[in-house]
Amino acid sequence: MTNIAVFPIIIPLIIAIILLIVPNKPMIKRMISSVSSLFLIAITIWLCYTVFHDGTQTMASSGWVGPFGIVVVADMLSALLVLTSSIITFFTIVYSFQSIGKAREEHYYYASIFFMICGVHGAFLTGDIFNMFVFFEVFLLSSYVLLTLGGTKVQLQESIKYILINIISSGFFVMGMGMLYSVVGSLNMADIHMKLSTLDEPLPIISIISVMFLFVFATKAGLFPLYFWLPGTYYAPPIPIIALFGALLTKVGVYAIMRTYSLIFFQDPTFTHNILLFFALVTIIFGSIGAISYKDMKKIIIYNIMIAIGVILVGVSMMNVSGIMGAIYYLIHDMFIKAALFLLVGIIISITGYVNINRFGGLIKYFPVLGWIFFIAALSLIGIPPLSGFYGKFLIAQSTFQNGHYIAGVIVLLSSLFVLSSIIRVFMKTFWGKEVNPLPAGGANHIDKLKFSAYSLVIISVLFGLFANSLYPVIEKAQDSFTNPTSYTEYLGGDSHGNTDSH
Repeated sequence: MTNIAVFPIIIPLIIAIILLIVPNKPMIKRMISSVSSLFLIAITIWLCYTVFHDGTQTMASSGWVGPFGIVVVADMLSALLVLTSSIITFFTIVYSFQSIGKAREEHYYYASIFFMICGVHGAFLTGDIFNMFVFFEVFLLSSYVLLTLGGTKVQLQESIKYILINIISSGFFVMGMGMLYSVVGSLNMADIHMKLSTLDEPLPIISIISVMFLFVFATKAGLFPLYFWLPGTYYAPPIPIIALFGALLTKVGVYAIMRTYSLIFFQDPTFTHNILLFFALVTIIFGSIGAISYKDMKKIIIYNIMIAIGVILVGVSMMNVSGIMGAIYYLIHDMFIKAALFLLVGIIISITGYVNINRFGGLIKYFPVLGWIFFIAALSLIGIPPLSGFYGKFLIAQSTFQNGHYIAGVIVLLSSLFVLSSIIRVFMKTFWGKEVNPLPAGGANHIDKLKFSAYSLVIISVLFGLFANSLYPVIEKAQDSFTNPTSYTEYLGGDSHGNTDSH
């Protein structure tokens, strides 16, 4: 047991509080935010190294070990996700220096980001379902602030919808927890797994609770049919906030589904996991239709988020080694590449002033590096080998065919064509198309920090693909908690059959 597991939660919280009390001078807040987020990256790298070499790290508050106390658990997947989100946070903060505006910087923009990261990291690292609810509320409250900061009409319209949806889903979250506690007598996820493992037959009530939790987490993740809030809400705020939301918030919902469906709702997979598979496939189909229907760059990337969510959850629903490894590869890839694409789209909008790809063209003549970086990011999103999107999708498709879900495998593979059609259309229209409008004078000035952040994230995504084989042992260790939950529950001092020393 070590304290390192709690650092990715405590550090953003402390930084956020400091940012609330320092003078409202953008330069001071920029320095604190950027240096602190670099420090956070270093801490999370240390956490990943420790977990890989020494195994899952846990921390019980006040010495009250699970299942009675509040426990933070960092297994390999949790550690990788907090590292990924820390890297994205740093580059988004740097990108914000030249894009978010002084008014937002002076009004708690950076503090809200760190409160949100505190909640996101807490959701990744918590060991019990009640604290997952608490951390969900922490990052949702921060996201409400980020969404409404600026006070434009469209932001306020979308925030009302976003807040109402999340209040309703949070209510169902509480109801689901109450039902689960009444059945199992515990909210510690490892303890719940061990208790349910001792049953000879699955409990029908657990399957009903699984549907309730799927409703809650599917709303957060943007799964069909609960994605209706996502295109409008993610469209409203400035680009850096969209990048954070698109890269991180939907992925917390995906992570919650992965964790609960491996530890709690594992008794009747023909019911629970087939429902998940069905909704994941329909999400891919509707996301594909949306991605090819729009000419608005932001909308196209937003609908590609839905496609990725569906593909990842197809892998999760298989719940075997190749399916889970594919889901983890694709989850981390998608966090990097979605953030990078939103930031690249933000640069294009800064240069041209347009979001509709039919309103301008011919940018490759003036910005060849930007054009080819966008092209590489597009290939990575599509999953062209050896770029980062390939390995995850390959393993997920392989898993579906291994399990006899041939239609699911075909839909996953066909989704690449729709991603290709949507994202290459953006590239061809904006960089190779005819110059419909002349570039605004001075439109390309002051975008150095924008390029630094966007290009860096594309390079990281490319390296993630090129070194996928080297990362295989890390990803293999990350999947172990899902296909072999004993490796997650062992901190309680027992095994997967409910034999524990802690009682």
